[in-house]
This record gives sequence, C-alpha cells and structure tokens, in this order.
Amino acid sequence: MGFQYEGREIETDKNGFLVNTGDWSEDLARAMAEAEGIELTDKHWDLINYLREEYFENGGNQPNTRTIIKAMGKIWGEKPKQKDLYDLFPLDPSKQAARIAGLPESKRKGGY
Repeated sequence: MGFQYEGREIETDKNGFLVNTGDWSEDLARAMAEAEGIELTDKHWDLINYLREEYFENGGNQPNTRTIIKAMGKIWGEKPKQKDLYDLFPLDPSKQAARIAGLPESKRKGGY
C-alpha cells in the first residue's frame, strides 16, 4: 500500500502507517491530515510533536490517550478533556495522530 504525495508513492502498511519513519515531513503530515479531513492547527502540531518526541527520544514510547491528556495539559496550561483530543483526531488521538506523525502503528490494545 502507499500514500500518493508529490507524484510519488510513500510506502505505508495496510492501515496507512508509514513503513519508513524517515519518509515523514511536516508537509507530508499536512497532506495525510488533509486526506483524512483534518486541517492541522497549533494544537494538532503540539500533539504530533509530542508523539514524535516520545517515540524518538524515549525508546519507541507510544503514549495512550490518558498520558497524552496529561502531557497536553502541561503544554496548553489547562487539562483537556478526552473529547478535546477526539475533536482534533476523531478516529482516536493516540492512533490517528501517530499515523499523521509518521510513527509505526502501536501494538498496544485500547486508546485509554
């Protein structure tokens, strides 16, 4: 499978996650988000950057939704509700955001 971007096919797995994390760029993330009906705002980028930092700087850590809520609370200065994260990434903040962030699919069960 793949994602068409700038005239070439970026390899993805069957669920749309990048096979090679090195293929990711902010422009690719915008295109992937747009394909899913999402226009990325600063809050989206906060979450995407947090997930990328956790993955690349903490041994492949992929936080669940509860952990993301706590982290975004620190970044945003107020604790968001789970609904706030689903408003940003309706298909599941921990999974949909990770896909757009160019990370591999998490193998853990559940999002909370």
